[in-house]
Amino acid sequence: MSARAADETLPWSRLEWSALDETARARALTRPVQVVAAATREAVAAVLANVPARGDQALRELTLRFDRVELDAFEVAPAEFSAAEAAVAPALRQAMVEAAQRIEAFHRAGMSAGYAVETAPGVVCERIIRPVPRVGLYVPAGSAPLPSTALMLCIPAALAGCPKVVLCTPPRSDGTADPAVLVAARLAGVHRVFKLGGAQAIAAMAFGSESVPGVDKIFGPGNAYVDEAKRQVAQSGAAAIDMPAGPSEVLVIADAGADAAFVAADLLSQAEHGPDSQVLLLSDSAALIDRVEQQLHAQLAALPRADIARRALSASRLVRVDSLADAFAISNAYAPEHLILALREPRAWLDRVEAAGSVFLGDWTPEALGDYCSGTNHVLPTSGAARAWSGVSVASFQNSVSVQAASREGILAIGGCAVTMARAEGLDAHANAVALRLEAADA
Repeated sequence: MSARAADETLPWSRLEWSALDETARARALTRPVQVVAAATREAVAAVLANVPARGDQALRELTLRFDRVELDAFEVAPAEFSAAEAAVAPALRQAMVEAAQRIEAFHRAGMSAGYAVETAPGVVCERIIRPVPRVGLYVPAGSAPLPSTALMLCIPAALAGCPKVVLCTPPRSDGTADPAVLVAARLAGVHRVFKLGGAQAIAAMAFGSESVPGVDKIFGPGNAYVDEAKRQVAQSGAAAIDMPAGPSEVLVIADAGADAAFVAADLLSQAEHGPDSQVLLLSDSAALIDRVEQQLHAQLAALPRADIARRALSASRLVRVDSLADAFAISNAYAPEHLILALREPRAWLDRVEAAGSVFLGDWTPEALGDYCSGTNHVLPTSGAARAWSGVSVASFQNSVSVQAASREGILAIGGCAVTMARAEGLDAHANAVALRLEAADA
């Protein structure tokens, strides 16, 4: 281990995986939000009780308390949209247009189609697809506005054909919404935007208020409070959610040939999201970890958001493993939101990936490309949810409904099967519903 790694002033931890027992390994993979979960749950629960009881008045008080802005109206007016168009630099608008085209191309290619199949003579089973009628999109804008998130949510919602779409984003200190977020929303066809942030925005969309319409499903990433609010409204049955999508995280698996500057830059790009973000590096090369540490020091010193990144790095780990196979086993257990394979033959290792929100292959594929303009979606499962959840897609905004139709020939063909199984389960009314039809069909 290098002398630098022994320096107690380093914000991150450097670990030897083989030297850790099971308790220490579990602690090393604990997300920051898991440590403060109880306090977060209580604070969010109070907000979710307040908003449905007091509506807009509660939203005004919470916005003043958390965003330090007093608002008379939450919905963005046409004049503010027009002002946003004038305020956004042409280069940024063009970049968003180009990103939107790639995002749409990727998501359109993956759209599901309905189908029908005759499973027996006279029995046709179908799967039809319908858009979720009312959806709510959350676009963070706390320490940094994220117009890219507006594109990631609005474009698949439009492709799905959702008839009613609303978007919530936190107000700025002057009471306006971020202009780039508004332009991105309009580019993707969303025109109802509300200046609300945090858990109160999730509550407004879940329960509705005098100003904000309630929705059927809520989408979008956010901090620990937003993520917890989504979980709680889903548990209450007030609204469905896309997935757990909280503080950002990245795990990098790097071999000895990786570019240390690239790896450090990727770690810092996620660390700067917020103090509760987490970044992990797994490598079988101690020398590579040494070089990454040097680059982290050098690059961190030049970052405008260095204080935020440094706080995130305090819960981050640089881990030496005995083999790359060990690294993939750790990654699959951790199930990262973002997984970067900084390996000489990254695609050869792709089959080892069992759980991850989005994977980035090789030295020339920074995670930031996926954040903005490669075409994939950056709204991804966090906190280990990638073991069972997938990132946002057009299918996230759709419901699939099964349909079946049996003719007289069909009931005669498969009715006996149903009767036998129903009686085996002791469900005589089920059996009778089929048997009556069999008798009538035979007559």
